[in-house]
Amino acid sequence: MPSFRFAPLAALALLVSNPALAQDVDARASYVLTLGGINIAAMNVDLTDDGARYRLDLRANVAGLGSMVASGTATARSEGRSSGAVLSADEFGLQTVASGETFSIDASFAGGNVAAFKVEPPILDNYDRVPLERRHLTGVGDFMSAFVLKGNALDRSLCQRKTSIFTGVERFNISMSYAGDDQATSPRTGYQGPVVLCTVDYDPVAGHFTTSEITNYLADSDRIIIWYAPLGATGYFIPYRVLLGTNMGDLSMVLTGMQY
Repeated sequence: MPSFRFAPLAALALLVSNPALAQDVDARASYVLTLGGINIAAMNVDLTDDGARYRLDLRANVAGLGSMVASGTATARSEGRSSGAVLSADEFGLQTVASGETFSIDASFAGGNVAAFKVEPPILDNYDRVPLERRHLTGVGDFMSAFVLKGNALDRSLCQRKTSIFTGVERFNISMSYAGDDQATSPRTGYQGPVVLCTVDYDPVAGHFTTSEITNYLADSDRIIIWYAPLGATGYFIPYRVLLGTNMGDLSMVLTGMQY
């Protein structure tokens, strides 16, 4: 499995009030990912929403970092219903290409449950992999839409949520909590203004490997933080910055451009 694909997933380590969107949304957010202060990827995320349905498209070019992160490309998509308080995916897909190897996930959802999923090449069920059971595939959503929020205001309510996520490989839960208000001031980023800080607690449930260092590190980490910024007056709020402490240094994702 190409190791670099965890960068957008962990950073995005890619969750929701009930606003009425004032207009159709056609937006793009651009990000740069760094590990230990070294650039490893550039990423664009496009969001469209006609008031009834949304689509998210992610494209990343990964420069790599020695043996820790392989260079290559990653694309992901999520689409489904947007008329409720949260985005509700019908389809999710991910593809990564690195070192001549392709890894892909396709999953479909119905009523908040997994209807079908396919992983190529298949994940081997080694002795240390926690088995996925049918009960793990109910009451879940996809990874991408979980981190794009809808709300009425930039306040602490954005952070007060719990979400169950199925990636096609793993089922895990995340709990977000309000950590404070801040101000984005750097002219080198794609937004200057007020932001809200949310801490994230990651709880692996099934599909993961018990011997995985990254899984165990994330589960024990108290340094997963997302700064949220408003996407203009659309009623959407997107990550301005994501910070994840790792044993290889801080994994950081920062917004470098925003169009809407």
